[in-house]
This record gives sequence, structure tokens and C-alpha cells, in this order.
Amino acid sequence: MKAQCACAILVFVLALPLGAAENSNTSASASILPPQTNAVVQDASLSPPPKPLTKQTVSPQVLFQAGNLAYRSGEYGAASAAFRDSARAQPASGTLQNLGLAEWQRGQPGLAILAWEQAQWLDSFNRSVRGDLRFARKTAQVEAPNLAWYEVVSTWLPASWWAWIGALSFWIAAGATLLPSVFRWQKRGWHQAIAAGALTLFLLSLPAWFGIQTRSRMGFVLQKDCPLRLTPTAQAQVVTRLSAGEPVRLNRSRGDFCLVRTSRISGWVSRNELGLITQKL
Repeated sequence: MKAQCACAILVFVLALPLGAAENSNTSASASILPPQTNAVVQDASLSPPPKPLTKQTVSPQVLFQAGNLAYRSGEYGAASAAFRDSARAQPASGTLQNLGLAEWQRGQPGLAILAWEQAQWLDSFNRSVRGDLRFARKTAQVEAPNLAWYEVVSTWLPASWWAWIGALSFWIAAGATLLPSVFRWQKRGWHQAIAAGALTLFLLSLPAWFGIQTRSRMGFVLQKDCPLRLTPTAQAQVVTRLSAGEPVRLNRSRGDFCLVRTSRISGWVSRNELGLITQKL
């Protein structure tokens, strides 16, 4: 009997370390890779691969740098495409100026002049763009747009500035005139001075705003020897041919043709051969 009790005690003592070891291994393995982590790994293995980069995912700054590198390498076609995509995503005067330089190097004076005109539309303070336009028109022997006096005034500032100036000056004049009466403030001389100055600025901005509206219909011929037709059909009689970069004014459109007016004649040109100064790239 004593021998049996001693054997049972010995077996119990020997089994304790083994059980403790098994419990420690189990806890260690669970801390390295718990069941939740294993489930996440399995889900990740079934997820689709990442999508490749497209033009929509590339920033305008990256496209601009790519255009600069291509231009320095003499790849003017690739530079033009990169600058155009950058300007389409984020219009900027400098990007459009570089686009014009790339198009000029490609032998496309019409596209170059259009890009420089659009750059000047965004930033009328860009003197280098004005120099590029003078050089291009002198080389291509095309005339500059014939602008009315109110259109000349509209070129003094960027196009978007005139809208802000008109709106702010109007509301400042209205506020300086009406607020003292609404809040029963005593009217002072500076109230009237602010109202008069803001109203004067608003009235002065109206001709410039009108010039912006008329200049927005200004276009430029994109291709060399562009046929100016008598009627809006491909079989119509060709009245004359226009040079690339020549300025025209858009009157109306019909189908694939636009009725335009030059400084000397009117006629119809194909929509694909005309670029407006305000059109999207």
C-alpha cells in the first residue's frame, strides 16, 4: 500500500514540469501570432493588387517637372504633353508659358500663341509672356488682336481680379451707405468718403468687366493655311486662308464650324482649327 502511494506521488511530481512547459509554449505561440492577426493576413492575401498610377493620380507639380526634363532633353512633344496635362489639372501662367515654348519648338506657332495668350489672361503682369508674343508675331508675321479701349483697360489686371474688385467695391459702398441707418449710427464724413470711393471704383471696373466679356470670345487660328469658308460645310467655297496664330472673334457656332470675324473679313472655320482664349485645355 505504501509502495502504491509512493508511486502515485512520484508520477504526480514528474507530470508538473511537463504541464507547465506545455502551458508556457502555448502562451508564447499565442503572443507571437494571435488568431486575429492570422485572419488579417489571410484577408490581405486575397485583396486585389494596387492600381497603377494614371494622369489623374499624378500631381501637377510632378507633370511640370517632367515637362521641364523633357524640354531640356529636346523632347518637345513629350514636354508639350506634360505641360498641357499640368495646366489642365492646375492652370497657371508659368505652365502655359512653358507650354507655348514647347509648341514653338515643335513648329506650332498657332498653339504657342494661344498658350501665351492664355498665360497673359491669367497673369497680365508676366512681362516675359508679352515678349514671347511680340517675338512670335514678328517671326510668324501675324497681327496682334485689335482691342477696343475698354478691352485694353481689362488687360491691366488679371481677368479674375476685376470680378473681385467690382463685387467688393459694390458691397463696401452699399454697406457704408446703409449700415449707419440700419444700426442708427451717427453719419460721419468718413462714411460718405468710403461710400464715394467704393462707388467710384465700382463704376471704373464696369468697362473693364465688359472688356473681359468681349475678350473671352477672342480666338486664334491653330493650323497653317486654315481655310475660311463661305458657308458652314466642308464643301463650301474657300474665301481665303488664315495664318497660324492670326486673331479672330467668334460670332456663333453651327455644328463643327464657327463663324469668325477677322480684321478684314468674316467666314466659317472648322472648330478643330480654332482655339479660344478662355477654352479649357
